[in-house]
Amino acid sequence: MEQQPWRFSDDRGQVSTAARPPSRVVAYIQAGATLEDLGVRPVAVFGSFHDGPRPDPAKRGALPLDEVGYLGAGGDLDVEALLAVAPDVVVAVSYGGGQVYGLDPDTAKHLEERVPVVVLDVGQAGTLARTRGRFAELARSLGAPAEDTTALAAAEERLCAAARQTPRPRVLALSPAGPEQVHLARPQAWTELRDLTRCGVELIEPGQGPGTGWLTTHWATAAELRPDIVLVDIRANAAPLDTLRSDASWRALEAGARVIAWNPELPCSAAAHAAFFERLAAAAEECDGAV
Repeated sequence: MEQQPWRFSDDRGQVSTAARPPSRVVAYIQAGATLEDLGVRPVAVFGSFHDGPRPDPAKRGALPLDEVGYLGAGGDLDVEALLAVAPDVVVAVSYGGGQVYGLDPDTAKHLEERVPVVVLDVGQAGTLARTRGRFAELARSLGAPAEDTTALAAAEERLCAAARQTPRPRVLALSPAGPEQVHLARPQAWTELRDLTRCGVELIEPGQGPGTGWLTTHWATAAELRPDIVLVDIRANAAPLDTLRSDASWRALEAGARVIAWNPELPCSAAAHAAFFERLAAAAEECDGAV
């Protein structure tokens, strides 16, 4: 059967074309983990300026790193490193404005002069459904089958029911900065948190202060908010929980709430979102308002 030409318009409105669907995909690690879930295995992935010389276990998802190369992150990345694995398309993400996340602007510019770059927006403007849909559309253009969303629909239904019980569980999302400080998430700045509120989840607003995505404060402030459930950032750039045990406020927060792992860069797939919703729903079902 004759191969059909490939064409895909990304979230910047830029159209990438090729004589046939690309088969050698290099991707930002979140995008790569998403494509893996959708049936498209990248040949290599790269990290962001928050990442290090090894792939972040939270971001890698189901990627088999014995088969998928890791090209490094941040300032250690250059055009030649990316081109050395002979990609025929690079898949990146953006948090708005079309800027490629995880790459120096000059690196991104020179890369686009050599190979098609598809950029999908995972930022504040969209919804989880839209982002999932765009990645699914890209995966199908690369030869993947349609995504099964049965488990996701069931997980959403369960979460919505659990979130609306009386009294409603209160949820605080945060990223540990260390024993002294914590970053409290502003729900409207995060796509998955906004979607939780649409499902009826009561997300706690951290209060006024600097920062569009996070309010950086002390653990005592977080404890005073008295959440029933705490979503804790588990990415490698967040402080590990075992480093917080010396802080009395963290111990009080942990003792009074159910702690759920949260990856703010979760793969944008139905499978990953369903698993997250199921974990949160289970925690919400256990709440009786007296924690």
